[in-house]
Amino acid sequence: MKEKLTVVKVGGAIVEDEAQLNQLLKDFSAISGKKVLVHGGGRRATQIAKQLGIETQMVNGRRITDAQMLQVVTMVYGGLVNKNLVARLQANSVNALGLTGADANVIQAHKRPVKDGIDYGYVGDVDKASGDTLRHLIEAGITPVMAPLTHDMQGNILNTNADTIASETAKALAPFYDVTLIFSFEKKGVLSNPDDDDSVIPTITRDDFQRLKADGTVAGGMLPKLENAFNAIAAGVKAVNITLATAIDGKHGTFIVE
Repeated sequence: MKEKLTVVKVGGAIVEDEAQLNQLLKDFSAISGKKVLVHGGGRRATQIAKQLGIETQMVNGRRITDAQMLQVVTMVYGGLVNKNLVARLQANSVNALGLTGADANVIQAHKRPVKDGIDYGYVGDVDKASGDTLRHLIEAGITPVMAPLTHDMQGNILNTNADTIASETAKALAPFYDVTLIFSFEKKGVLSNPDDDDSVIPTITRDDFQRLKADGTVAGGMLPKLENAFNAIAAGVKAVNITLATAIDGKHGTFIVE
């Protein structure tokens, strides 16, 4: 029987909310067994870019990463956000190690090709994640803290969606562990009515997802989150939960099932 491992992804909005972040880190620290934390940081990157006079461009909720913005996200994700989380986890007795995809070659990606006339710039689509490398760190008693940055083996850092990092990390570790993937953010789960925080859909199957997508119930940033969730389940991740950042106990929110 495989040992249990939990991958928790925390969104950028929570990283910016001191009270919610503090609670999440306490709850994450209390999770028994082996674990990995994956973080976003888009709001902080937008804020720092503005202070530097760099304009943020978004298309369909996704950031265009030109050369200047790449410098910002590398500093913010790989430095400011990542290292603060690592330090705070150490204060909660979690022996954390911050990683980008380039560190120990844990996640390789390629630059996203131009599609429908949109050039996303230095944005990476993941080719592979090294579950074996991560497993060696985890077995040494280290908790990886993954920043949403990858690399292309050509010396380039690439900005990569944090939900994708979480899904690919969970998939890479599934051969070695009994993996639960938790997407934690500022809502209680996937909502049937975006204006009603209590309208949580308890479970979503793949058929449900197609229906909810078609009728517009699920849209925007929730689409890639759910696509990543189903990709993870299909690749052997045992359970996927989308829930409020302060409710990562596996008993709340929306559960993704085949």
